Amino acid sequence: MDFATLRDRMVDLQIVSRGIRNQSVLNAFRKVERHRFVPKEFSNSAYNDHPLPIGYGQTISQPYMVALMTDLLNLTGVEKVLEIGTGSGYQAAILSELSNKVYSVEKIESLAEKAKATLKETGHGNIEIIVGDGSVGWSDYAPFDAVIVTASCPKEPISLMRQLADNGRLVAPVGSSFSQVLTLYKKKGKETSRREICHCVFVPLIGKEGWEAEVDG
Repeated sequence: MDFATLRDRMVDLQIVSRGIRNQSVLNAFRKVERHRFVPKEFSNSAYNDHPLPIGYGQTISQPYMVALMTDLLNLTGVEKVLEIGTGSGYQAAILSELSNKVYSVEKIESLAEKAKATLKETGHGNIEIIVGDGSVGWSDYAPFDAVIVTASCPKEPISLMRQLADNGRLVAPVGSSFSQVLTLYKKKGKETSRREICHCVFVPLIGKEGWEAEVDG
């Protein structure tokens, strides 16, 4: 497979055509090899316009959704970013191209270890991953300039917003377990603004401040 050509086509047809214009974001998507982050049996579908299963009931998100959420963070290369839900590590790899340091929390140990191995292979060294309850964030390294939540929140992620730096941004899908609204929060002093972006569907964020159901597998 000519993955480089497929990757460029993905960017042009799925991301640029839907309005993402930030050149740094587009460059990151052209560079990061998405097929390295999916199970081998799905590598030929890695650049298609849909999510793919990665095991344990989890998915790697649709490329456009990853791009949209990344674009909303408005990263400049100097930020400290918190990612909730490491999954395959693909989103973390994209963030690592656009920020100074990425901290990522994954609940499922097997996925975390696989993501660490993949990110080591791809040379993304500015990422630190822990296994834990992402719904409560990672207070040891707070505050963060940006926070991205890659699983659905049943309500506004209060603890995560508390770990957001002044002038920081947080993007998360918020809503029911079946359908959510991608929401952008911006913190300015003691005030936090909220903007709804679009409807979306993500796997549930399991944890103390997320959904209580356990992940099967």
